[in-house]
Amino acid sequence: MTKDTENLRPAAEPVQREPFDFARWWDRVGILVVLAVLVVFMAVFAPNFARVDNLLNIARSISVNAILAAGMTFVILTGGIDLSVGSIIAVSGVVAVISAIAGLPAPAAVMLGMVVGAACGLANGALSAYMGLAPFIVTLGTMTFLRGLAYTITAGQPIVSSALNFRDIGNGYFSGIPVPVIVMIIVYLVAWFLLERTRYGRHVYAVGGNPEAAKLAGVRVKRIITSVYLFAGACAGLAGVIFAARVVSAQPTAGTGYELDAIAAVVLGGTALAGGRGRIVGTLIGSVILGVLSTGLILMNVPFFTQLLIKGVVIILAVAIDSLKQRRFSFRLPLLSRSTSSRT
Repeated sequence: MTKDTENLRPAAEPVQREPFDFARWWDRVGILVVLAVLVVFMAVFAPNFARVDNLLNIARSISVNAILAAGMTFVILTGGIDLSVGSIIAVSGVVAVISAIAGLPAPAAVMLGMVVGAACGLANGALSAYMGLAPFIVTLGTMTFLRGLAYTITAGQPIVSSALNFRDIGNGYFSGIPVPVIVMIIVYLVAWFLLERTRYGRHVYAVGGNPEAAKLAGVRVKRIITSVYLFAGACAGLAGVIFAARVVSAQPTAGTGYELDAIAAVVLGGTALAGGRGRIVGTLIGSVILGVLSTGLILMNVPFFTQLLIKGVVIILAVAIDSLKQRRFSFRLPLLSRSTSSRT
């Protein structure tokens, strides 16, 4: 080969390093880094934080919000929102306690509370999917209605039962592990299996990513949307039963503001508010972060109003991170299509 022909050979293209992808980093390890840093900080500055009994109490305390957030993840993955889950906690707990006092066996009372929650979720899903109403408005209305229903049933007063037959679901232990924690783990295993190992889970992601494309692909979009609200309602009903068992009473004020904590846990865990992207494992980690933060602040004797300020900042940061991820994702799409077209 002559020198002239060697000069005609194209020069090797320089290897280009991919730019830092914040969205991918956050989804994979970012949330775990935040949790690790928070745990270390609390272990150093919060008295008795690292004690085994305190860690078990933290696990028990996060169980209600974590179960609530598991159902909320399904809703947000489809691009929806459910503001009524806090009120569903109250109504489900009231129904379960009244049923138990009336003589219903513990398993039946627990199941009835879940059925009530599922029925509320079914109403939310049907109104949103089949009547075309905005989920925000629908669930805002049911939130107010169900809260009023809880006050009406109890006449505005707690219904206390010291001999509540299902109290162990909120206060019991199994092999040294709090029962609410075991229930929470079961809920997340079921949710993980549905989202990651079934066709139903793929349909949920498809509806959240592009409902029109999903419909053209044969996905029954309305049924999927209705089903995720039903699942969220059932999770809220279960959370309401656990809450009632923990306080051994039916509280019409139960679950007030819990919907915001659930949404914050979901977004902190990496699920996009626009839908279509997210992981149920991330939601669990987000719930743990909020639980560790709340317990640590209490142990540090931080005033309640200051805790509200800090929690508000965390929620804003969660939404800001989600917005940043959305921007990164939208910027990459035109760049990807441009580079693909230039190679063809």
